[in-house]
Amino acid sequence: MQRAIHSYTEYKDLRDMLIKSGEKYGNRPAYIFKTDKEDVFRKITHKEFRDDIKYLGTKLINMGLKDKRIAVISENRYEWGVDYLAVTTGVGVVVPLDRALPENEIENLLVRSEAEAVFYSSKYSEYMKKIKENSKTKVKYFIQMDLEKNTDEIYSQKQLIEEGKKLLDDGNREFIDAKIDAEKMGIMLFTSGTTAMSKAVMLSHKNICANLMDITKVIKLYETDRFLSFLPLHHTFECTVGFLYPISCGGSIAFCEGIKHIADNIKEYKITAMISVPILFEAMYKRVMKGIEKKGKLEAVKKGIKISQFLLKFGIDIRKKVFKEIHDNLGGKVRLFVAGGAALDPEAEKGFNQLGFTMYQGYGLTETSPVVAAEDDKYRRLGSIGKAFPSLEVKIDEPNEEGIGELLVKGPTVMLGYYNNEEATKEAIDEEGWFHTGDLAKIDKDEYIFISGRKKFVIVLKNGKNIYPEELETLVNKIEGIKETFVYGKPEDDGDYKICAKIVYDKEQMKELYNLEDEEQIKDFVWQEVKKVNKTMPAYKYIREISITQKELIKTTTQKIKRFEEIKTVL
Repeated sequence: MQRAIHSYTEYKDLRDMLIKSGEKYGNRPAYIFKTDKEDVFRKITHKEFRDDIKYLGTKLINMGLKDKRIAVISENRYEWGVDYLAVTTGVGVVVPLDRALPENEIENLLVRSEAEAVFYSSKYSEYMKKIKENSKTKVKYFIQMDLEKNTDEIYSQKQLIEEGKKLLDDGNREFIDAKIDAEKMGIMLFTSGTTAMSKAVMLSHKNICANLMDITKVIKLYETDRFLSFLPLHHTFECTVGFLYPISCGGSIAFCEGIKHIADNIKEYKITAMISVPILFEAMYKRVMKGIEKKGKLEAVKKGIKISQFLLKFGIDIRKKVFKEIHDNLGGKVRLFVAGGAALDPEAEKGFNQLGFTMYQGYGLTETSPVVAAEDDKYRRLGSIGKAFPSLEVKIDEPNEEGIGELLVKGPTVMLGYYNNEEATKEAIDEEGWFHTGDLAKIDKDEYIFISGRKKFVIVLKNGKNIYPEELETLVNKIEGIKETFVYGKPEDDGDYKICAKIVYDKEQMKELYNLEDEEQIKDFVWQEVKKVNKTMPAYKYIREISITQKELIKTTTQKIKRFEEIKTVL
């Protein structure tokens, strides 16, 4: 368990967080947007953001939505944040929905959550029209974010905010004075998967605020920091760390225009911090190093790394000066990258840190609000996910001879349970209050946690040896020209498993790097490279068979491989 490194503010609930941080940072920008003019930005202050929350919350109670479930679905945008906090800080329970779901699954989740209102952007207008016509849900209010005025059937969020302002100005204090029970469900989140498999996680204000305070205790964020919001906001990692955290610290948020625009957006908005999944940071690092190599500066950079690392031992940091060109290519302001959601390649983590960027790896789950552990401003160990957060206890259940077992977590960020699913709740949280993460890990003598992989994905051979697919995938993905890899066990007649890999290659890179275009030649080349990877491991871990493709693997909106879906394509 970590100890607090930085001072922090106590929050009893999310409204308390908004009030206390609003008093400090009201005039600071909370959101920044592009305008039609180059280098001219529109800003919304923390005070304006909090005012919109109060206006909308006041109107929602006036509409009879007190203590009701209210869903929100859209691309990442300002209105999403207003809706989330308006609902949670005085109205009822917010139900963030995955923006990538098809219409039938959105409808199913609206039914399961018993939502009585839904906020959505114009992108989902056709979906909502059909859902309204089907009349399977309890939704009474369909509220569109982009509509200027209410229509007969659809409400305008803009108009509701205007009407809420008038109510507040006229003395309506129902929202402002609403009591919040920090121990009760305030957020209902569905885990990824089909609606039949997904579980509804119940989180409270206490859960989220405990996590916010933990983050603040160990990672310093400044009011001058600006986050680039890239991961979907419905995901707890982005919601807690990329949205609520900067809002609580007086920072500002800009929205990414898409994966192809990340590098430009970082420069344009002068981004200082970003959270994302490892696949994005690994791709960024590869591009940075490839650019250095193309300019013939690789040896100079390697020399600069040696010198700067030596000087760091004496507390002298010259990295930003030595690697100024690299920093300038990323806008010149970036200082902090945080990866979560999957294992980060240690090479990318080490590389970014050597170049003068602070790169941390964290770990969490929806059920833990979400962050359980992270490297921080004091404690870092390459390849680890850092130490458990200050408010949490962790332990390894039934460790094997290598010290690897299931990671268990206990503390105030652990969910209340799964909604309407007592059986699943009892499976996840034992009688002593330990949450079973489903992840295999080991904890070293200094309390650093190392994740091995998902318990349900581990391949157990006849000889009792365990294969962790994620470990092999990381190694294969280092082969230049390989985009991503899916490792799986193919059942054999003797009851054992053959370790196989489905490998996605980059056609352009195969031609550019190796002058290969024929698929059979590419497969032969990749197989030879995989054999080299095999030689770095014990024989029982060898990949024995490969297939190659250009088609991207099936993934969730946070870029995790949908292994149960992917396995159907290969077996």
